[in-house]
Amino acid sequence: MTVTIWHNPRCSKSRQTLELLQSKGIEPTIREYLKQPPSKSEVEALIAQVGGDPRELIRDGEAEFKELKMKKADLGKADIAKAIAAHPILLQRPVVVSGKKAAIGRPPEAVLAVLK
Repeated sequence: MTVTIWHNPRCSKSRQTLELLQSKGIEPTIREYLKQPPSKSEVEALIAQVGGDPRELIRDGEAEFKELKMKKADLGKADIAKAIAAHPILLQRPVVVSGKKAAIGRPPEAVLAVLK
């Protein structure tokens, strides 16, 4: 099973999620998305893998979000994918991908469901 974590090492939840995976014997591929920004199509795939409300994937508290003058409630999947691709800091973190499923690690234990 290939597991990838979209990781920001400066984020405590991201570090905790990585430690949780490692404690379960999983050495994930680490994608530091701020150093390797995702394309719009990669974000679209991530939205599909996470499922649910795509707005959960965007961080609306970041200065970059405020500069875009968008309202989270008005955003569709395409808007979210475009915004995150242009401003990767807006990606909610961490996200763990396993196979065709993904989960946001808030709380870190939330990612365990996609590892089965």
